[in-house]
Formats: sequence, C-alpha cells, structure tokens
Amino acid sequence: MDPDLSPDQRLLRETTERFIEANLPLARLRELIDAGDEVDPSYRRDGAELGWFAFLAPESLGGGSVSGDGVLDAVVLAELRGRYLQPGAFIDTNLAVATLAREGSEEQRTKVVPTLISGEAAVAWAVADATGDWSGSSGVGCEPTRGGYRLTGRKGLVVEARSAQWLLVTAVAPDGLTQFLLPTATPGVTVEAMTSLDLSRRLCEVRFDDVEVDGSALVGTPGAAATAVDAQLLLAGVLAAAETVGAMQYLFDLTVQYCKDRVAFGRPIGSFQAIKHQLADTSLALEMSHAVATGAAREAQREGRGAAHAASMAKAFVGDAAVELAHKCWQLFGGISYTWEHDFHLYLRRLTTDASLYGSPTWHRERLCQLAGL
Repeated sequence: MDPDLSPDQRLLRETTERFIEANLPLARLRELIDAGDEVDPSYRRDGAELGWFAFLAPESLGGGSVSGDGVLDAVVLAELRGRYLQPGAFIDTNLAVATLAREGSEEQRTKVVPTLISGEAAVAWAVADATGDWSGSSGVGCEPTRGGYRLTGRKGLVVEARSAQWLLVTAVAPDGLTQFLLPTATPGVTVEAMTSLDLSRRLCEVRFDDVEVDGSALVGTPGAAATAVDAQLLLAGVLAAAETVGAMQYLFDLTVQYCKDRVAFGRPIGSFQAIKHQLADTSLALEMSHAVATGAAREAQREGRGAAHAASMAKAFVGDAAVELAHKCWQLFGGISYTWEHDFHLYLRRLTTDASLYGSPTWHRERLCQLAGL
C-alpha cells in the first residue's frame, strides 16, 4: 500500500476491505467456483455505493472521488481487489466511464454513464485479438454502411464479458481505429466463456458476425480513436499492476506466516538461513513492484508526459516479478501448495493470468520501444 495515502483514501480502503470480507471473502468465492456460478449483480451495485465506478467521472455526471485524485483512489481499490481475488469488470468499467465522459455522445454520457457509476450495468472492453495483441489494430474490422457500420471478426481475453451489459469495442476502420459502445445482446454478437487458468474471473471470446450498428454506437470520431485507446491502455496497465501487487502481497504474507508456523527438525523453517535468503529476495521483488506500480499511478494522475512509459514499465516489471514471486513462494510451501483445498493455487493462477491481461511483459517492452521511437 502507498504510505502516502490521504486520510480519506485510508478510510476508503478500510471500508472497502470490510465490505469485501463481509460479502465476498475467499471462502465464498471458492463456493462460487465449485458451483460454476457467477457473482450476483447486487454485489456490483453495493460496491458502486462505495464509489467503485465513480472516481474517473466528473461530478456533473454523478461521479467524483474521495480525495480529488481519481486514478489514485481507483488504484487503492484495485490493490484490494487483487488481494482478495475479486471477480468482475472493475478495470474495464472504470476505463469505459473515463472514455465516455470524455469522448462519448450526449446520449452515452447522460444515459449510459450513470448506470455504470451506479453499478446497474458493467462494461467489458473488447480490444485484444486472439493472439494477445492489445493495440486494438487487429481482430475486428468495421466498414461503413448506409445505416451505420458493420463489425466483423473476434476478440479474445475479454474480461467478464458474459456478465457485462455493454461492450466497448475497439475496431479497425479504413481510416483508423474506431470505437463503439454496444449492448452485449446485439444481434450477431456471440459471447463465449473460455477455459481459463484463472478460476476467479471469466475470460471470454467475443465474435462479431456481420454486426450492424448505427451511428449512435460510435464513441468519439470515426478513425480517430487512437488517442482514446492509448489512454485506456495506460489506465488499464496502472490498475492491472495494482491488482497484481495486491495479490502478490497477500501471497507473500501467507508464505511468511507459513514459514513461521511450519516446524521441521524442531525449529520453524523460517529460521533456516536458506529460507531467510529466499524470503529476503522475494521481499525485494515485492517492494520494487509496489514502488513501480505506485510511481506509474502517480504519473497517470498527474497526466505527465511519461505516464504511458511509466504504465508500460510497471506492467512489464510487475508481470514478470509476480510469476517469479509465486514460484519462489511455491517452493517454500512444498507439497501442501499442490492441493486443491489450499488457496495457493488460486493466487498462482491469478498472477500468471494477470501477467498477460492488458498486455504481457513482452508486449509492453515492445510498446516502450515504440513510444521511444526505436
């Protein structure tokens, strides 16, 4: 957690943590996983009452943040959500709110945004293609028609699209990137849940079979969505890194406690020098991840010139560090961590998936080269 949180942000964190522990702790999430069920929509609506989706919208649309720093407030929640492996389209809905508040039509701003802020609806961002390219430049194409546009293709790794009411679609038009907001129930749109390593979230593939939309579905100017997509990638990278760090912190805390409790040869295994060294190295990777994620969040809040670079650097570093941390902790737990009943595998699955969502470390390193003009 950022040590420089304001009193209001600390109160937000404490209130949200109590809410999660009361409504969707890990034990309850396990029950949903075992039953193959989804989280009831009332959970999203109740979370919205705490402001989960309001931070990046202006007060004129019903938004507002507790501290005046909306990105940092959202990061506080993202870290908590990662710690407790919370499902739902938190990141996608927040970035959609920010985009619609800035780029959306009057109808989208006045009719759709309030339903997102109140938790009545959620958005899934369909941007990545089946190969994991998050630039939006492939996967779905659109062409003008007399009545609007026709969308054709498919998008992969769409987070919680099956439980979302809206899709924010990044497509390629003849004149450049173009974005659309359309209901998931639009004729020709097929949402299929994928078999995923991560059991705490549903990743989906969305297919567009000659989907006809009119001009009201447009977000911004046709062919001119590149700037908006860059801003969405920046925000997604920052929030995803924070979620990952939250899960990393919990897993490390769990491991340290286990090393204190597990006794071998008459001593806690944490007293052995080799394990101390392993924990020290892992702790360093964790603290560095906290630092780069916090730095990226602050740069994004300031809208600094290096915000995009900072977000990609954080996403790349944290993605690699998270998987390494999980495997080092796995070694210290030993055989118990292989069991279905232990929570360890849920965090390993989450961290491994986090590394790829919203751009893998390799993808973001390439993006850094592109941002630097190399």
